[in-house]
Amino acid sequence: MDHADAQLAAEFGYKPVLKREFGLFSTFSFAVSISGLFATVMTTMIYPLEAGGSSAVVWCWLISGFGCMCLACSVAELASAYPTSGGLYFTISRLVPQDWVPSISWYVLTGWLNLLGQICGVASSEYGGAQMLLAAVSMARDFDYEITTGTTVGVMAALTITTGLINSLSTYWMEKITKFYVIFHILVLVSCSIALLAMTENKHDASYVFGHIESSTGWQPIGFSFLFGFLSSSWCLTDYDAASHLSEEIRNPEVMVPWAISSAMLFTYLAGFVFNIVLCFCMGDVSGILSSPTQQPVAQIFYNSLGKTGGIIFTVSALLIIKFVTWTAMQALGRTVFACARDRMLPFSSVWTQVNSKTGTPLNAVWISTFFCIAINLIALGSYTAISAVFTLCSIALDWSYCIPILCKLFFGKFKRGPWHMGKLSPFVNAWACLWTLFVSIIFVLPTARPVTAENMNYACVFLVFVLLFALVYWYISGKKFYHGPITEGAVVDDYLAESNTSQKPDKTGTRV
Repeated sequence: MDHADAQLAAEFGYKPVLKREFGLFSTFSFAVSISGLFATVMTTMIYPLEAGGSSAVVWCWLISGFGCMCLACSVAELASAYPTSGGLYFTISRLVPQDWVPSISWYVLTGWLNLLGQICGVASSEYGGAQMLLAAVSMARDFDYEITTGTTVGVMAALTITTGLINSLSTYWMEKITKFYVIFHILVLVSCSIALLAMTENKHDASYVFGHIESSTGWQPIGFSFLFGFLSSSWCLTDYDAASHLSEEIRNPEVMVPWAISSAMLFTYLAGFVFNIVLCFCMGDVSGILSSPTQQPVAQIFYNSLGKTGGIIFTVSALLIIKFVTWTAMQALGRTVFACARDRMLPFSSVWTQVNSKTGTPLNAVWISTFFCIAINLIALGSYTAISAVFTLCSIALDWSYCIPILCKLFFGKFKRGPWHMGKLSPFVNAWACLWTLFVSIIFVLPTARPVTAENMNYACVFLVFVLLFALVYWYISGKKFYHGPITEGAVVDDYLAESNTSQKPDKTGTRV
């Protein structure tokens, strides 16, 4: 029996049912794909541009990215110690006193921080993909094409269904697709940067790129407006635990998963900093790209510098990259639904834990995830401003779902580190990660423009409060009665271990009650 399967059964109390197809390179590629750097910068660069201009794009990425790296390394440390598809939700059962496990784990996952964040992440990426596709169409028709919200929503739904179909493949094929992604992404990133620097005739100078500040948000003083630029890097550098949700499909996950999380985020942080600088040198007039008929400022940069053909090529490349993002993010989301259903946290749990005999994957969990990702984007039909809050909510919900276990690790002293850890630096990195998340969360729930109206209101805080209140009510009506935290499939696991004739014995001190 695979060592990781033995550990899953003996130490964590779960019967292995998923195939371990992912190796070192494919796990790294999966972790890189979650950020989708080239495409996510394209969909979120508008925030720092409006907040503070070129300097906000550059410095907000550098500053915020460091806080994000601290959070990513803290998540990696937990993933090394507890490699299950439940991700950080499962860690609560090992980090807090037993009486606290049900309520805290309920709010980490079914309390819809992590699960809500993942749904918003896939949904917003699909919406961004639809915008990119329509931007390419607009370029191809020389901007003689009106992009409407209804059309964008329709394209989004079609793209999301293709994501569900891709995730209906077996883990074997998903692993092969994932391997290809990181190579394609790096080639696009490098070739686009070189092309922009070579083809842009009137580039800005360094003093403009690193020092120019202009804001169109209406916030005063302008230094406060500048802070809204953190949204771009925080949205790109998030979903750190996605790879951990594949722990039961990865060989040697206690080492590979944290290595993939930390190295992939470091790559994205540094490469993103360089790419943003390139875009700022080549972007031309800010007001011109912000008012682009494509509704995508970066797509307009491609068009202005590289012409119609170059603009279409790199915009379509961004679409392919963001589709890779949604494929891998949906895979992580489906495994999260599978994991919490396995712990009897969801209605009709037995349905979402079914593993298809042909693909070896939880197809029901994938398709219910697909449904909700489409459903949340239908908000755009009523208000485009409201759907923009989904971008913000993704970052807030996910990052706080990470901070809760990290805070429990610091306060309760029950953490037993895995093979990958930060040693004596760990508590300091953990503390800064939580403080940084608190700081940016306050900024992200504020309206990004003034004066505040119904059209520019930031509805992320409304959505977040609604979901948390729903979770609280659901907890007292039903959850408190039947949910007792992550459960152990003790009898099944004993049978599995006996059949496998493993020589490894369970650690009695680490086995859950």
